[in-house]
Amino acid sequence: MGNTENTENTGNTQSTGPGTASQQPVRSAIAAERRELADLLESLTPEQWDAPSLCAGWRVREVAAHMSLGFRYPLPRVLWQLVRAGGSLHRMTDRCARADAAAYGTAELAGFLREHAHHPWTPPVGGFAGALGHDVVHGMDITVALGLDRRVPEDRVRILLDHVTVKSAKFFGADLTGVQLCADDLDWTYGSGAPLRGSGQDLLLAAFGRAVPAGRLRGEQSERFTAA
Repeated sequence: MGNTENTENTGNTQSTGPGTASQQPVRSAIAAERRELADLLESLTPEQWDAPSLCAGWRVREVAAHMSLGFRYPLPRVLWQLVRAGGSLHRMTDRCARADAAAYGTAELAGFLREHAHHPWTPPVGGFAGALGHDVVHGMDITVALGLDRRVPEDRVRILLDHVTVKSAKFFGADLTGVQLCADDLDWTYGSGAPLRGSGQDLLLAAFGRAVPAGRLRGEQSERFTAA
């Protein structure tokens, strides 16, 4: 089922307060991303909703259902589902995504993102930047798999690229050893070693453990990060 356990919807609901003003640009980016993804989901055909995503074993509809789990499941329900799954977060999110994808129509799944555009949910690690990463990367799990040429706005890509580290990449199942990520469309590099070149958002996919479609990354180590 790919890397779904690494961008989970089982995190925290943060309260607003004096210390949150500096987070407003990120929170605004989150709200905009959710609304835009809701628009995109509403435009999909039935065939596209049932097409495979970049998350192995999940169709577009399972990814869409997973994206809103944190908005819809109160903590007691999350804990109960986790117990039912034997403590496996991966198994729990897979069961919930499949059940919710079957229980809700496509309009409802898209609507959950729009209705909760300003929801303060954050994942277990990463704070609001982690929440933005969750939305952006799962959005690309859908658009890239469908061959849709959606460009994630540069400000959102920059926020996420600035949070890429060896540790974060490892958390998402990506090994950046021996490579330097070099964005073609942004003034951004990370790491040391053989250059791995591509657009900022494609490098972001690689750093989040996704197999990037062939031809989108360049460099002697590109096959490590490319779909077979």
